Amino acid sequence: MARKPKQKPTHDGKLLEIRDLKIEATVFPPGEDPRDVTIVHGVSLTLERGKVLGLIGESGAGKSTIGLSSMAYGRGGVRITGGEVVLNGRDILKAGKGGIRKIRGREVCYVAQSAAAAFNPAHKLMDQVVEATLEHGTATRAEAEKRAKALFRKLSLPDPDNIGNRYPHQVSGGQLQRVMTAMALCSEPDLIVFDEPTTALDVTTQIDVLAAIKDAIRDTGVAALYITHDLAVVAQVADEIMVLRHGRLVEWGGTRQIIKEPRQEYTNQLVSVHEIEHQEKAPGVSPVLSVKNVTASYGGSVKVLKDVSVDIFPGQTLAVVGESGSGKSTLARAITGLLPPSEGSITFAGRKLSNALRDRKREDLRELQMIYQMADVAMNPRQTVATIIGRPLEFYFNMRGRERDARVAELLDKIEMGKGFADRYPAELSGGQKQRVCIARALAAKPKLIICDEVTSALDPLVAHGILRLLLDLQAEEDVAYLFITHDLATVKSIADSIAVMYRGEVVRYGPKSQVLAPPFDAYTELLLSSVPEMEIGWLEKAIAGRRMESAGN
Repeated sequence: MARKPKQKPTHDGKLLEIRDLKIEATVFPPGEDPRDVTIVHGVSLTLERGKVLGLIGESGAGKSTIGLSSMAYGRGGVRITGGEVVLNGRDILKAGKGGIRKIRGREVCYVAQSAAAAFNPAHKLMDQVVEATLEHGTATRAEAEKRAKALFRKLSLPDPDNIGNRYPHQVSGGQLQRVMTAMALCSEPDLIVFDEPTTALDVTTQIDVLAAIKDAIRDTGVAALYITHDLAVVAQVADEIMVLRHGRLVEWGGTRQIIKEPRQEYTNQLVSVHEIEHQEKAPGVSPVLSVKNVTASYGGSVKVLKDVSVDIFPGQTLAVVGESGSGKSTLARAITGLLPPSEGSITFAGRKLSNALRDRKREDLRELQMIYQMADVAMNPRQTVATIIGRPLEFYFNMRGRERDARVAELLDKIEMGKGFADRYPAELSGGQKQRVCIARALAAKPKLIICDEVTSALDPLVAHGILRLLLDLQAEEDVAYLFITHDLATVKSIADSIAVMYRGEVVRYGPKSQVLAPPFDAYTELLLSSVPEMEIGWLEKAIAGRRMESAGN
């Protein structure tokens, strides 16, 4: 099969130029006629070959919208209404549908935040990784598969020669994210749009992916737009950083200048988000939740939890940390009854819980609530905020009418939003506001324990800081306990009273925060702590070098 040549590079080194970009979207306010609003206001940028431009800013800043415009794409009814997007010397907005199809997957590729939503569950990974390469005719099947396996190896995927034979559900979330990165790199594009590619990854995996991205850019000369809300991450990969807010450019400069000497107040706020000072509380007399020697399996064969024991006390937070596949979320499933343990027991509020969810009493369900990572998929988009928060009030307390509405208004005040949001729909809320509504819904049941599963990992630093502060304030007011599942150790330091470190289904370190985070460390906990990105240019290279020295020593 003859390979088709790519567009010849321009001579000035400029790969991508976005000029005076204007983007609109249609909003549908309840009870009002639809109207168009501008969400990107005349933004311009230039990206040279082999360079990385980081796009940062809070939720709703326009980062992803601008990044997708480099593919001449607008999602969710978004329309590009002005400006130019010049890729490889021509305005792709004028390329027509046929021309754009030739560009996407060949000259520009996209790595999404949610790998689970990006793969077809009915097809093997390898078939999907090489699809764009074969579609555009830039390599034979054998060449594409060889390239894919090399990328699997570079991205530290297990069994790189055979993992392509698996289906998406047969790998962990972190592994699937790395496969999607390999899929984008496989067609050897000129430009890759990375849209929060490491947000869902644990810190140890994140280092491998970041290092692989840097190596790929260096080795292939591919350029990248790197969209993220994590400044410590973008500091490791970007040559320049563009700060955005409300669809407008706030500041644009070299990475060192943005990190060390921000010129705008908003940039300074992003750079200067500090950890919350949280005084560790001593454990009480009797735990609200006691997990004793719990073992659980999927399908009865492979044990995913092995003899796990932890306690959570009233008004306190147990943080459960570990890499992807360590058993954190599986522990939550066992506690909630979604995955009945094969061995061990779970005691809650002084009573032994039935292993299976269907056998639990309504009081068990009410007093044990859960807040999920992705607020978008945790709420019915057709229901108003008042209906979403009011549902537990009706179900558990038979509240109706004015009594329910008054309690909804009270809960909206507690989450610092106010009753003016009661009639809004999820699509009209920012990411942080959606997560606050999920918190209010959990509180509506008056629980004794809330399981928080990665509730801040998809939020930008300023919004995440506000959510953590809110959770701590509510904990002090309501005396509610939290089981906080996370891979973000900075969050753990801010909110936890005790910590359980999990690895391959086992608790390898457990105790009060002050003890777990103090040396001497076991090897795995030390690896976790040393993998937390710091807002320091060159940190990634130092961390990788440290790993190699440790491996050589062993």
